[in-house]
Amino acid sequence: MVFASNIFLFFFLPLLLFLYYLPFRKNRTAQNLCLLLGSLGFYAYGEHRYILLLLFSITCNYLFGRWIEEKRHMAGRILLAGTIVNFAVLFVFKYLDFTISVFNRIPGVEMKAVGLALPIGISFFTFQAQSYLVDVYRGKARAQKNPMYVGLYIALFPQLIAGPIVRYESIASQMTERKESPELFSDGVERFLIGLAKKVLLADTMSVFADRILTRVAAGDRISAGMAWLGSIAYTLRIYYDFSGYSDMAIGLGKMFGFEFEENFDHPYISSSVTEFWRRWHISLSSWFRDYVYIPLGGSRCSSWKIFRNLLIVWLLTGIWHGAGWNFIFWGLWYFVILSAERLLKIGREKKSLPVAGHLYTLFAVVIGWTLFMAPDMSVAGRYFSMMFGLASGKIHPSYTDAGAWFILKDNLPFFLAAGLFCLPVRKKISEYTIGRKLVAVALLMLFALSLIYIIKGNYSPFIYFNF
Repeated sequence: MVFASNIFLFFFLPLLLFLYYLPFRKNRTAQNLCLLLGSLGFYAYGEHRYILLLLFSITCNYLFGRWIEEKRHMAGRILLAGTIVNFAVLFVFKYLDFTISVFNRIPGVEMKAVGLALPIGISFFTFQAQSYLVDVYRGKARAQKNPMYVGLYIALFPQLIAGPIVRYESIASQMTERKESPELFSDGVERFLIGLAKKVLLADTMSVFADRILTRVAAGDRISAGMAWLGSIAYTLRIYYDFSGYSDMAIGLGKMFGFEFEENFDHPYISSSVTEFWRRWHISLSSWFRDYVYIPLGGSRCSSWKIFRNLLIVWLLTGIWHGAGWNFIFWGLWYFVILSAERLLKIGREKKSLPVAGHLYTLFAVVIGWTLFMAPDMSVAGRYFSMMFGLASGKIHPSYTDAGAWFILKDNLPFFLAAGLFCLPVRKKISEYTIGRKLVAVALLMLFALSLIYIIKGNYSPFIYFNF
């Protein structure tokens, strides 16, 4: 089940809200049980094969959390055992076949791929489960004695399958002490509608162009540099509106049920350095790696070479987290090189980047990174890059643009302009004024109606981060 679907909008969400606020409104335990069962049903609707896997993760992490707190003299070993279980499951389903393909490159080695389908959201709920164990181990939170609350934390449907990655310490008290209010509910509805419009109207529109152009390159067609750049820019806009739209919907849904999730995006495309970009993009993942990997390795409080070693480990893991493929590994290495260079030059840390030049350089670096990210493999990525820069077989290709690229851009200019405009914090500026807030409300109703038309027509593509 996805948020941008008829069954979610007109059946699942209204039914869950009705149960939560009417028969169960005076009983927090009943409300939490309602949310847990609803969340498990939400996951089972789309992943009935793997609902037992989710329940296995909940059960294991509940037990490991209890053991860590009760057996402090063995807490380190219990945490290690829990970590192995969490990431062994993730490895088997996400990375086993890729690892087999790597070993099959060795002469004389021939292993058969397992062919397991990737459970939706496994990377997200694995990281949340690991956060629970580490927070209990560090004493930042008490282990839950009631397994329902561990299940609610790991499986809560707004952020279950595509984030944001919620820290246990940030939500532990909310599970029993949150306070719903009409204002919070209203904010949640507004945030959900913004996310829905981002996804349906902008992300899905951009995906049409990006997918069409990438498919041509993957099929072996030659395209102009202008067409290649148009495809990369469309994907750059698509992935932002797709993922930030989902995060907006998740945060909005959380507010409807009284939860306050942390922000996951802060207008990343206005950044003037790549360092700043990663403070604004997928904030929950960046902070997860910072607090659970980078700082435990020594962070920035160690010798220079160890700092770069730590960065290398973090960015290799970040690339691998996103997918089992060499393009994701090189994507992680791309950012390791850029962020290491910025650290050496103190760019993004001491405001040394020029305002305009910094923005242009950052956007260029990010578009190159997303081109690596969108390619199905490195061979397609290599062909795509050669066309982006007008190269073919080592020679300069004369075709830098064509009528097709201009036609796509001209025929869909309002969508590209809107996608570019709303990368800026314009809504925040408009909402500062009373008349602006009224305009936002009217605009949201119009966008919701338009989004429904697109959903009913079937103009929908899956969330990109469902693959992770």
